[in-house]
Amino acid sequence: MTHLLLDLPPLSPARFASIEDRVARLLNTRQDVVIMQGEALLPLEGAIRGTAGPGTTALNVITGPYGQTFGDWLRDCGATVIDLTVPFHTAVTAGQVRDALAEHPQIDFVSLVHAEAATGNTNPVAEIGEVVRAHGALFHLDAVASIGAEPVLPDTWGVDLCVIGAQKAMGGPAGVSAVSVSERAWARMAANPRAPRRSYLSLLDWKERWIDGGRKALPHAPAQLEMLALEACVQRIDAAGPRAVMARHAAAAASTRAGALALGGGLEPYVRDAAEAAPVATTLRAPSGTVAADLVARALSADPALPLAAGGGALAAEMIRVNHYGPEATPGAVRASLVALGAALAEKGLDVDAAGALRAAEAAWR
Repeated sequence: MTHLLLDLPPLSPARFASIEDRVARLLNTRQDVVIMQGEALLPLEGAIRGTAGPGTTALNVITGPYGQTFGDWLRDCGATVIDLTVPFHTAVTAGQVRDALAEHPQIDFVSLVHAEAATGNTNPVAEIGEVVRAHGALFHLDAVASIGAEPVLPDTWGVDLCVIGAQKAMGGPAGVSAVSVSERAWARMAANPRAPRRSYLSLLDWKERWIDGGRKALPHAPAQLEMLALEACVQRIDAAGPRAVMARHAAAAASTRAGALALGGGLEPYVRDAAEAAPVATTLRAPSGTVAADLVARALSADPALPLAAGGGALAAEMIRVNHYGPEATPGAVRASLVALGAALAEKGLDVDAAGALRAAEAAWR
């Protein structure tokens, strides 16, 4: 198998461009798509640093840890940042965004995460996009977790910078990502004296050296294996049908939520409203008197391959994540996760109904 990963012929500019075109079709966008040669934090930071500066007033929506990171980058760029923070067990509303824009009419940049895999919520981007578009602000969206699990439509929603990654619902590697860039966003970068240039963070370098040159010569050697993996991810989604892939993720989320509720033992959904729960991952609140990280460790001791994790940072004490995305968006992965969690809870002396959980999960999947 190893020899298949070595001594590959060079990835031609034409092949690179064809993969970009396939990603553009996945996003149903006419915007320029730039595939970045690194994990999605690369285009997320590059897009912010390219378009934000001392004259920017940004509304930074925080529904999880990534929103906090984006606020840090915006402040580091010299932007004036207005944080709109909502509890991590819920989603932001278009009304809350509208109110913030009305209170601060000088806002010209809005940053939002679509689906928060870390906290399990998903935000109503279509409705928020209407509000942002009416206000005239530039719209930066992190769709890394949502792409493949739910619709991502930058043109329809008025998104100017839409960043995706392959490592979640697309079922690919973490080392490649992409961003669609609107004409408004390109113009903002061109007018920004602080936009990165001659830098790995620079989207303008890609525009001038790659897009404006007719995509004939790559700026640097591509990450070949990751590019081929990204191509394979998109081909697999195309073959199955994007709607079928999204339906599978929605079924995994509904099945996990129903099974967790039926399992008992004090386990309950972290995101209270099912309509605000992300299809890419289900977060659960650990029962009182238990530590989420301990329960996850007990569950993983039986099967380290389960798609379970404790929440990050301070959330490690209270949050359990079932990461049912990509190849783990299956009935088998959901069942195995519920069984393992039930066993971990039972070891703590809690009363659980594993059989009832499996019946509820199966019924919800159907």
